[in-house]
Amino acid sequence: MDPMTLDVVATVLRILVAVVFVGMGINHFVPRSVRTMAAMIPPRLRREGVLSPRMLVYLTGVCEIAGGLGLLFPPTRLAAGIALVVFLACVFPANAYAARHPDRFGVFAIPLVPRLLGQMVLAALVLFVAIA
Repeated sequence: MDPMTLDVVATVLRILVAVVFVGMGINHFVPRSVRTMAAMIPPRLRREGVLSPRMLVYLTGVCEIAGGLGLLFPPTRLAAGIALVVFLACVFPANAYAARHPDRFGVFAIPLVPRLLGQMVLAALVLFVAIA
């Protein structure tokens, strides 16, 4: 692939990844989604007060929005990509918890192995668009 084509592909993918993260971040402020996501936080990670499950959902929403926007701004692109990969690792316990309770979380309860593989592919894609 010639450099110009690679640059176009990277730009299109970067915009798509950014839109996905911003969209998912916005979803963290929709009341029904907040309730579901807060319930996905494993009991051992729950704290009342400042780091309540609901506040963690809001915080992760802000992180997704900031990371998505950061991918679009060249001076912050690499830092945003690294932060989003760390973010994906940090939220994985909630996804794993949901995977173990499909009766409670329905469509959010993606089985563990496909979820892990999806997270790994997404992390690689994030790094690609951050570096390219």
